[in-house]
Amino acid sequence: MSQTLTTSTTIAALATAIVPQQGSVGIVRVSGSQAMTIARALFHAPGSQPWETHRILYGYIRHPQTQQLVDEALLLIMKAPRSYTREDVVEFHCHGGIMAVQQVLQLCIEQGARLAQPGEFTLRAFLNGRLDLTQAESIADLVGAKSPQAAQLALAGLQGKLRQPIRQLRVTCLDILAEIEARIDFEEDLPPLDEEVVKAQIEQVLAEVTRILATADKGELLRTGLKVAIVGRPNVGKSSLLNAWSRSDRAIVTDLPGTTRDVVESTLVVGGIPVQVLDTAGIRETVDVVEKIGVERSRNVAQNADLVLLTIDAQAGWTPDDEEIYTQVKHRPVILVINKIDLLEQDKLKLLQSKILSCEGGHRDGNRQDAHFAQNPKSKILTVAARNQGIEDLETAILEAVHAGNLQAADLDLAINQRQSAALTQAKISLQQVQKTIDDQFPLDFWTIDLRGAIQALGEITGEEVTESVLDRIFSRFCIGK
Repeated sequence: MSQTLTTSTTIAALATAIVPQQGSVGIVRVSGSQAMTIARALFHAPGSQPWETHRILYGYIRHPQTQQLVDEALLLIMKAPRSYTREDVVEFHCHGGIMAVQQVLQLCIEQGARLAQPGEFTLRAFLNGRLDLTQAESIADLVGAKSPQAAQLALAGLQGKLRQPIRQLRVTCLDILAEIEARIDFEEDLPPLDEEVVKAQIEQVLAEVTRILATADKGELLRTGLKVAIVGRPNVGKSSLLNAWSRSDRAIVTDLPGTTRDVVESTLVVGGIPVQVLDTAGIRETVDVVEKIGVERSRNVAQNADLVLLTIDAQAGWTPDDEEIYTQVKHRPVILVINKIDLLEQDKLKLLQSKILSCEGGHRDGNRQDAHFAQNPKSKILTVAARNQGIEDLETAILEAVHAGNLQAADLDLAINQRQSAALTQAKISLQQVQKTIDDQFPLDFWTIDLRGAIQALGEITGEEVTESVLDRIFSRFCIGK
């Protein structure tokens, strides 16, 4: 057994992010059989404070040999099994900063603890039966949540909202397997297996598996978010759009083309989805070395974005340069943002709106600019970025483009991740193969083969059937102190 699965040692780690001059408290967490021994060696509690579980002691941390004062601190005691890991756990709540917590952590290691690996506290909670694997993954999702909706989803997982249906599906499959194997082993002593009942049960399990699988896209959107690139010619209002959308002055805005030389990032939440917005340098041919690098970076960002906002100047209309940029990004989902509509005369604006709404202008007169409005972009949005106009329409178009709707009103109790989706997909394939085996009138022994495959796949989701390599992969993305 590797060190990853060893729970006999005592581990220690920083449980809080340490930011110089910004954190008031820093926590060193220790878990394992020697946790209380280490705490007594380092912590001095004045008076007659009882060293009881779930008590907070006030006192001083001293070097055990020199008795030199390290910090004035609090000690939190949580004895097994009433702790996060179901082991003895102590936490030293020190003053924030770097020196105090690092010294305390070093003293814990000198007293026999070893530095915890990423996610090892949660791994021990899983191995000791406090959490199942879906709950452990939800903890990582909660720590990394980028929106209130993502946090709500993670909390639902932590409360067992995914574990419960998956375990019930596995129990149903185990019951079916038991019935089949009983007929194989005791064929003469039991009535014949009701094939129709078994088929109905498998059909119900398949329907529930399919329902849960359908939440994968929602889960992926909430956990990882979208990468949206704003691209276009110089001076069409890309930076103004970013500033209006983010309600900040993230990007410098001037009337001079080529002001933006590099990619400017901002993180927003749209309908519950975290969105990384990338304002790019205006794409054009240039001899300026610095601007040329920025243009190349803009092209790369657009190529890798989940969604592209192709921004054009309403007054200039659709130009050959816009057409060239469009050919470079049209393989990605594109929303056409027609900016600066306030500079159009009223009759021209009405004509433009009519063409965009009808999406038929190009078929009437063959004009190149009109024809473009009837083609690929998922939406055409009118904006005046400098006046914050059109932002709500843009956000609605983004949600529609990724088929997200508004997740603020969605049921966020259940949304699986990629690993869980892969396991459920395997379970679905196995169950469908069981159905085929039954329809083809194969003997009962054949029914059990794929049924066991489905049971194993479902067990991989909750951790009842899991390999060490899978655990290593899951917990390696945790922070050290969690």
